[in-house]
Amino acid sequence: MRYLPLTDTDRSEMLARIGADSIDDLFVDVPEIARLDGPIRDLPMHASEMAVERHMKALAAKNLAAEGRPFFLGAGAYRHHIPASVDHIIQRGEFLTAYTPYQPEIAQGTLQMLFEFQTQVARLYGCAVANASLYDGSTACWEAVAMATRVTKKKRAVLSGALHPHYSEVVRTMAKFTGDIIADARPAIQAEPDIAGLTSRIDEDTACVVVQYPDILGRVSDLSAIADAAHEKGALLVVVNTEPVALGAIRAPGDMGADIVVGEGQSIGVGLNFGGPYLGLFAVRDPKHVRQMPGRLCGETTDAEGKRGFVLTLSTREQHIRREKATSNICTNSGLCALAFSVHMTLLGEKGLRELAAENHRLACKAADRLAQVPGVTVLNNAFFNEFTLMLDGRPARDVVRALADRGVLGGVSLGRLYPGVEALQQALLVAVTETTTDADIETLATELEALVKEAVQ
Repeated sequence: MRYLPLTDTDRSEMLARIGADSIDDLFVDVPEIARLDGPIRDLPMHASEMAVERHMKALAAKNLAAEGRPFFLGAGAYRHHIPASVDHIIQRGEFLTAYTPYQPEIAQGTLQMLFEFQTQVARLYGCAVANASLYDGSTACWEAVAMATRVTKKKRAVLSGALHPHYSEVVRTMAKFTGDIIADARPAIQAEPDIAGLTSRIDEDTACVVVQYPDILGRVSDLSAIADAAHEKGALLVVVNTEPVALGAIRAPGDMGADIVVGEGQSIGVGLNFGGPYLGLFAVRDPKHVRQMPGRLCGETTDAEGKRGFVLTLSTREQHIRREKATSNICTNSGLCALAFSVHMTLLGEKGLRELAAENHRLACKAADRLAQVPGVTVLNNAFFNEFTLMLDGRPARDVVRALADRGVLGGVSLGRLYPGVEALQQALLVAVTETTTDADIETLATELEALVKEAVQ
């Protein structure tokens, strides 16, 4: 494509047409403190390729990588073993370079993969229909809220205090542009979720109730009472799941009355990857809501000769239909990540997923029992899958996390980091355990925590 620079006259005409005085007017929504007023300071204007490589490698060496050390980080992104066959398959040329099936008749392989992916997600979530994936879990959460307001014709969304704060923040940010009312809260530091407190916030104007399962503190509870309370007021129940492996062991949200189930698919087939790209999952329990779903939907059919084939059945993004009819403009299909998810899930099968989930839970229980023996450490949860909250007596969790990192242990996520303004959470440490965790890793974390306690006493 040729580079066609604009003249000053061209720019002036474009700005005048949209009613802006200058280019800067287009960035008024970006806080001034986040805008550059010139070149990035202390960054050389140019350097040789070798010099840049040396510099970047030196910076990378300062990172404490996940591999080869005790790793207990979670809070929405989890380290799981990914079979080598997953990477081998997704790097095949017909998959790696594929984008969107704008010409479905010549994309049968991609469409079949997405159809199988949808089937896997629907079964995992206990729902009737799943779409062909979204951008990530947090934006999928917003899409669910937006869909609920369309279905119910109401504008108020009640967010559980135990919903991941990053997900809540995305919902609040997007609601600024739609006029939706977001009623959020902060998590209560207790062994069981405050279901009664949540249901008491539902009123006749509520479009949906959004809960996380397991929640941000790792707690697992029956969602049926929340579903009943929401439905009684004419609202939908949206359930967010950030750890799909858990659904190999615990009850599917759709089986408990969830109307929309969304989540992050990174745990299955997609590595941590320094924070992305990740994979948004989205499904609905009632087929009548299909036309309000964001994104794409692939379907199975037969061709003129009676042979099995696949089609792009529904596509509700603004690139495909009239913009005013679109259900979303951020419903990016993370196709390669969806393929990785589907390949890994196929390799596991139902039996393998259940066994993987059981191993995660077994190791998490072992870790919780051992860490509970450390003086000044209390396990908050009564029930959990592979993630639980530790309360550290008299010590800020952020300080403990840094001290553990200095000892070569990635010991968990400080909830004070996620909730900087909530005093009660400053001593809470979220610990995640997966099949990649060894008995030696658990013992190392416990031993180093004990050493930190002794140093604090001295």
